[in-house]
Amino acid sequence: YSFEHNPQWQYKWSGQEQILDYQKHVVDKHRLRDYIRFGQEVSSATYDERAGRWRVTTRQGDAFDCQHFISAVGQLHRPRFPDFPGRGSFKGVCFHSAKWNHEVDLAGRRVAVIGNAASALQFIPQIADRVKSLVVYQRSANWVLPKQDRPYKPWEQRLSDKFPFIAKLYRFKIWLRGDGLYYQLMRGNSLLGRLQSWLSLKNMRRYIKDPVLQQALTPDYPIGAKRVLFSDDYYQALARDNVELETTAIKQITATGITTVDEHSENYDAIIFGTGFKSNPFLASMDIRGSGGQLLSEHWRQGAYAYLGMTTHGFPNLFMLYGPNTNLGHSSIILMIEAQTDYIVRCITRMDSEAWASIEVRDAPEQDFNNKLQARLGRMAFSAVEASWYMDAGRITNNWAGSTLEYALRLRKVNWQCFDKVSV
Repeated sequence: YSFEHNPQWQYKWSGQEQILDYQKHVVDKHRLRDYIRFGQEVSSATYDERAGRWRVTTRQGDAFDCQHFISAVGQLHRPRFPDFPGRGSFKGVCFHSAKWNHEVDLAGRRVAVIGNAASALQFIPQIADRVKSLVVYQRSANWVLPKQDRPYKPWEQRLSDKFPFIAKLYRFKIWLRGDGLYYQLMRGNSLLGRLQSWLSLKNMRRYIKDPVLQQALTPDYPIGAKRVLFSDDYYQALARDNVELETTAIKQITATGITTVDEHSENYDAIIFGTGFKSNPFLASMDIRGSGGQLLSEHWRQGAYAYLGMTTHGFPNLFMLYGPNTNLGHSSIILMIEAQTDYIVRCITRMDSEAWASIEVRDAPEQDFNNKLQARLGRMAFSAVEASWYMDAGRITNNWAGSTLEYALRLRKVNWQCFDKVSV
């Protein structure tokens, strides 16, 4: 977080354990633990117009009454399983990478990995040298750039601890690379696209010498159209003698393994799904009802949208962090969430000072915002493919069209003319 310096990061790309420790540190330092209810999954939220309150219930049977309902569940948290025939018939070990089965020892086993994008790219190198054999089932190739990860040296940690402003300068450098370089890539800059494509292919061919495998790992879409991935060890793992890439589509999963559409079957001891997450429809796991009992899922039946990605007409006092059209393909989502959090706090503070029971974004400003946003998104690199997790109902529902700086500047002030207010 921008407000919580940590000189103890061990790597440029920190691992899960250290990130979790950092989050626990932030919670304890700011005395937030007493305000957190763990093990509570929200099942429904209903707005009471007469009271101007939300009634939130959980699957654990608890209920909460609140003036403001803020969804901060993110976009990538519901594991996605492709609907292959026979998926439930497999007799071996089977799990999704987001729900890793730590009780299973994969050493010496025949393993299949379905998927080869962001999730699979992270864990395949970690298991490739332990398993007997590994087959990666690839639907489409990805653009992969070097991650350039490394451990921080002790003197770097000491310098960061003594002079925190140096860490801010480093953070600024990372931001410049994202908003300056990769954002232009998302905008479809052809020269930059050719350069980054060349770098990606050069990196791949450095480790993959087989021309057939090189061809299979070369994407058939412009770089930036789908999520650009970063890794220092993925191609090295695919080059191992015990690792094979399979590009033929899967026909079905059997009791003993996987059969492809060309009727070729392989037996496995374990199948790991690295197939990502269900990003659409938004907030699908919750039954949310706004004014007049309107279902949010019905409101978004043609694809999710929201004013500034945070609030939508017909649902007073409902705010969203990392909501529709606030995902990024070029920079850190933390920048977006911090800007959203400040904006929501300003809204709530003003409501308290003005004694407003509720605020609701008007329909016209929300539609105007989203029409202009979709027009801009149509010119971005990720509009070049017809199907991706960025899209729903033919619209790009996940991604932001601008830079993080543009978004933060738009959120610095609340345009109250875009909201209807109801006094207490």
